[in-house]
Amino acid sequence: MNETPASFQLLPGAADSPVILHVPHSSRAIPTDVRGGIVLDDRALELELDHITDSHTAEIAAAAVEAARIAPWRFVNGLSRLVIDPERFPDEREEMLAVGMGAVYTQTTHRERLRPPGEDPRPLIDRYFHPYAEAMTAAVGARLEAVGRAVVIDVHSYPTERLPYELHGDGPRPPVCLGTDDFHTPEGLLAHAEEAFACFGGTGVNSPFAGTYVPLKYYGKDPRVSALMIEIRRDTYMSEPGGAAGPGLISLAAALAGLVDALSA
Repeated sequence: MNETPASFQLLPGAADSPVILHVPHSSRAIPTDVRGGIVLDDRALELELDHITDSHTAEIAAAAVEAARIAPWRFVNGLSRLVIDPERFPDEREEMLAVGMGAVYTQTTHRERLRPPGEDPRPLIDRYFHPYAEAMTAAVGARLEAVGRAVVIDVHSYPTERLPYELHGDGPRPPVCLGTDDFHTPEGLLAHAEEAFACFGGTGVNSPFAGTYVPLKYYGKDPRVSALMIEIRRDTYMSEPGGAAGPGLISLAAALAGLVDALSA
């Protein structure tokens, strides 16, 4: 495990781009002191990382930046979501607490124990979650100040077969799932995404995963901030559960670049 990995990076794009590609779950890095609070042995932890990590999504986003006519900005989590999950609510509002996967996970993808019972999540939330949220809020604010709007595109992946932790995994599992929000996902944004990813065998909306990520300062309040979650089924571009990427990665990156270009026009 890494000793002192960067918690997150904001990678600049074009000054006039409104788009932020948000990559929250691509890393496997866990600081040594955080690893000490995880009860899995090394082999079990590596297998859990295979299942829980959105492998190669940072590479998809990076390749999309290279292919786009107007380079988007990128906000990339440098740590595993087993440290903190920046897309969860840090309190009782989070429905994933029901399966031990709030901002700080206590259970694995297979509903096994990840951390000791009763461990206080607040030190990890204070150390990692809040600074991440503040930096993402600032990144969105900077796009609003620069161009008058911000478009947050979450880049995720999900397994072909349902895992035990999934609360809503009994619906369709399309090659590309598009997560939306009633307030922050305008019809035009969804239509652009459906067009961009149509060639992968179809898209679906809010199944098996739903919603978007918007910093709480703007969530449900500022229509200048729009958002979409892209969940890519892993068999379209990699060997599961945590294997190498295949040629589908480049095709997906090209589709993401096409979406970025449509949103930057």
